[in-house]
Amino acid sequence: MAGQTLYDKLWQQHVVESRDDGTALIYIDRHLLHEVTSPQAFEGLRLAGRKPWRLDANLAVPDHNVPTDSAERSGGVDGIVDPVSRLQVKTLDDNCGDFNIVEIPINDRRQGIVHVVGPEQGATLPGMTVVCGDSHTSTHGALGALAHGIGTSEVEHVLATQCLITRKMKNMLVRVDGKLQPGVSAKDVALAVIGRIGTAGGTGYAIEFGGEAVRGLTMEGRMTLCNMSIEAGARMGMIAVDDITIDYVRGRTYAPRGELWEQAVAAWRELHSDADAEFDTVIELRGEDIQPQVTWGTSPEMVLPVGGTVPDPEAQPTATAKEAVRRALEYMGLSAGQKITDIRPDRVFIGSCTNSRIEDLRAAADVVRGKKVAASIKQALVVPGSGEVKAQAEAEGLDRVFIDAGMEWREPGCSMCLAMNADKLGAGEHCASTSNRNFEGRQGFGGRTHLVSPAMAAAAAVAGHFVDVRTFAEDAQ
Repeated sequence: MAGQTLYDKLWQQHVVESRDDGTALIYIDRHLLHEVTSPQAFEGLRLAGRKPWRLDANLAVPDHNVPTDSAERSGGVDGIVDPVSRLQVKTLDDNCGDFNIVEIPINDRRQGIVHVVGPEQGATLPGMTVVCGDSHTSTHGALGALAHGIGTSEVEHVLATQCLITRKMKNMLVRVDGKLQPGVSAKDVALAVIGRIGTAGGTGYAIEFGGEAVRGLTMEGRMTLCNMSIEAGARMGMIAVDDITIDYVRGRTYAPRGELWEQAVAAWRELHSDADAEFDTVIELRGEDIQPQVTWGTSPEMVLPVGGTVPDPEAQPTATAKEAVRRALEYMGLSAGQKITDIRPDRVFIGSCTNSRIEDLRAAADVVRGKKVAASIKQALVVPGSGEVKAQAEAEGLDRVFIDAGMEWREPGCSMCLAMNADKLGAGEHCASTSNRNFEGRQGFGGRTHLVSPAMAAAAAVAGHFVDVRTFAEDAQ
């Protein structure tokens, strides 16, 4: 009998009941909530006269609608200018108060993006099943957890039962061997994988990332990689537990301690795929072949190395592909054959659940230190992923680096990742963004998003156009 994959092990440990139709009931260890997908779920509990099944399994954090401007933020919930955003954040506060759910509210130092806060606080631990009403819950799989997003009706179901009805995925291994070049980050790996398999390549799969290059990533890089498994079409991404994982978790607020810690570590060390485990699909890349990536179109799979040129619709193999490229170029305001390095962003956004952790901010600060944002850049936002990240960055002086360069240092939140708060693109504006999606209107009506790493975004802010960050430091001397 073949060995088990990491996903197989996590699944088997949490199955409550399996049915002949392929569905199963699995137990959920950690349920994360935010203000966007929870109101209807709480209202459903009220209407049915139900209470949450297990209070201590839930943790709520407002993030999508919170303002990142310090002045607006200083007024707390009542200071939020947009009435819809204010209502959503206040509703989360009220619901958590009514149902005794632990919440990290808007002006708590620990507040931030839920997918940054969860691992940071140790609310996400290896071996857990983790769900949230947000697709990028896959981020938490970096800790060797089975983590994925759920819908609003499922949020209610998990609150009421601490279980979820779902189906088992197939297994995919994405193996990145070799070593990454200096200046190439986990974000570039994620975009390179999506460029290789497409945004539907992982549909129906749980992706495990492995190989030398993946094992060499920090926990923060691993979270970036698992975060974007959704953009590859998968429901979840995960990485085996190793010493890097355990060292990251050690001492965090919700992590076990004493004898329980030793017992947990012994169990966590088994959270890896067996040597003889069989995967349904294996994708292989070489780390040294991956270059800094930039998306040019309206889907994450429309991505190229920074030295590339925008594709020609007429060169595409099918009529459907021709039309897709033609429409993307029209929306993005680009021309076939245009060099990626000739694209000039109007705004720069460094943040989101993909790239707002301390290492992301350090990478961006290293690029802009001692330099100035180009005059052509209308705005360059730097938005830490949590109050803890913000405090650490300020202790290291990173805020001054950004401010001295002419960038805006903001309060934590989802910010310009999506057009649900005050940070938005204007129609026709191009943005060098460290977020995860570049769909039409994602960052604002008519906005044009180019997904890049933090270092690449910072370099574009200084140069005024996309540049290869591997050579930018030398060219900028």
